[in-house]
Amino acid sequence: MKNFLEKCKRLIPSKRKIIQLYCALLFNANLKGFVQGNIYKGNSKAICMPGLNCYSCPGAVTACPLGSLQGSFSADRSTLFYVGGILLLYCLMFGRLICGWLCPFGLIQELLYKIKTPKLKKGPITRILSYLKYVILVVFVFIIPIAYAFKDTPLPGFCKYICPAGTIEGGLGLLSNAVNESYFAMLGPIFTWKFLVMVSIVVACIFAFRAFCRFICPLGALYGLFNKISIFGVKVDNSKCINCDKCIRHCKMDVHHVGDQECISCGECMDVCPTNAIQWKGILRKEDPAGIPVTGNKKMRTITRAISTVLLIGLLVGAIIYYWVTTPDYVKPDVGSEVGDACISYDVTIVDETGILTETINPTTTGKITIINFWGTWCGPCVKELPYFDQIATNYGDDVVVLAIHTSTVADTAPSYIAEHYPDSKVIFGKDDGEGFNGAFYSALGGRDTYPYTVILDEQGVIVKIFVNALHYEDLEAVVEEELKN
Repeated sequence: MKNFLEKCKRLIPSKRKIIQLYCALLFNANLKGFVQGNIYKGNSKAICMPGLNCYSCPGAVTACPLGSLQGSFSADRSTLFYVGGILLLYCLMFGRLICGWLCPFGLIQELLYKIKTPKLKKGPITRILSYLKYVILVVFVFIIPIAYAFKDTPLPGFCKYICPAGTIEGGLGLLSNAVNESYFAMLGPIFTWKFLVMVSIVVACIFAFRAFCRFICPLGALYGLFNKISIFGVKVDNSKCINCDKCIRHCKMDVHHVGDQECISCGECMDVCPTNAIQWKGILRKEDPAGIPVTGNKKMRTITRAISTVLLIGLLVGAIIYYWVTTPDYVKPDVGSEVGDACISYDVTIVDETGILTETINPTTTGKITIINFWGTWCGPCVKELPYFDQIATNYGDDVVVLAIHTSTVADTAPSYIAEHYPDSKVIFGKDDGEGFNGAFYSALGGRDTYPYTVILDEQGVIVKIFVNALHYEDLEAVVEEELKN
């Protein structure tokens, strides 16, 4: 009977696990998004949550601080100060305590580690690997996004090339819904690469405790830099410490001492400390003459916990109901090259039968449904489908702008072709600038080295559809009609 009760006790989640689960549900309270297969775009998406949780997850009601930081380098200065200020506040308040208690992806890693397999123990090699996340922080979160910001082309390096949370929560979260079946046609080499990265990290997390958190996560690396000065976390009372190192041996992270940059402040070290030398920062504890903490009135603690539990559950239930029944106000998403992203602002040089003109058009500011078609006179499928774009421009001219952009290659052949075949067309013809085969705008919109390539924007300049093959009139008309209904 005693063994049975002990087994049942082990099945009860710890306080930390309950808080992790609670935060994961609270930050992903838009359960309707999983049912409808879309992304919440309401006002709360302007708020950065503390942990790693993808903006594109159907349930996410807040933004990821890491993605927001990368995007802010290409935005105006106020956005950078806003995001940077929030991140700095999290760093100074909590440090890596966020990783141990509040991060949804941290919970996913710990659940994966519970799968019964041989485990990789920490040692000199894992401690060396733990420095990799600082390299990733510098290169993929700062250098790459800042370098592209100077080109006015946003590129969140970590989100685009590495982040497994984005692939699991955002990519698979959307693709798993039948309403997004058409998204499969848009998957390219980058998604394949990220899928392989995600699988590798998931497998690693099964064999190594919090493998992503320890070796890769740049957000944890950033928080870790503030661990020593953060207001909350764990600390050691050196007057009580006997340097037995039981806390270091017990910890699954690659810590050198309690509270260093690798410590996630999970508090498990407190259970093995023989002298009660490890304490929570920011919390005052009274002790009796023997040095044992005085826990206070048991009845009062029970009442306080009950009230706190009711309030927290009420908050979670209220959030779930709110996001289920409300229709959010429109908030323009971050700039990107995928469906649901805001299209990059770009001035396209207009071309007609007489040659290149000095006028330009920005497809993100037309105020209409905008169809952007990348074509070339040398491309047979491109030439074949142009009549359908011309017909759309004629039939929906009041509501739709059709912009046909010739590649930078042999662009000088476009004027004569336009003069011969489309002298009076309502299609606006343009030229893609930049060096190389493709051109700058094509590349910025995620061109996959395939022509024709068509991107459709709604009235707010948000990408609603991408076609990577030749189209018929019915394909275009269906998208236009759907957007007009909205």
